[in-house]
Amino acid sequence: MSTLDDDMQDLESAEDFLDYFAVAYERSVVQVNRLHILQRFHDYMQRVALPDDEDGQRAAYREALTAAYQDFVLSDAITEKVFKVFQAAQPRKVTVALTDMRRF
Repeated sequence: MSTLDDDMQDLESAEDFLDYFAVAYERSVVQVNRLHILQRFHDYMQRVALPDDEDGQRAAYREALTAAYQDFVLSDAITEKVFKVFQAAQPRKVTVALTDMRRF
């Protein structure tokens, strides 16, 4: 009998994780956002204290994966800014007084 840890070692793709944890998904959402979903899932799991029992752990993983997937059903990768490349400094709004412009 395999354990949750053993099973998770065999999961490779976002679809594998979603299927394993029985999270319903639209293939088109996953195809566009698979890496973002997995990274968000990882980020959510970093904040969770896993229960000691395997059933509780399985529930925690499923909840985090569902939330990660839903983030990209309701939004997109650019808005969610999961990866550092999307977190680059946002354009700043600069205000220049008219009196400063007249000096040139």
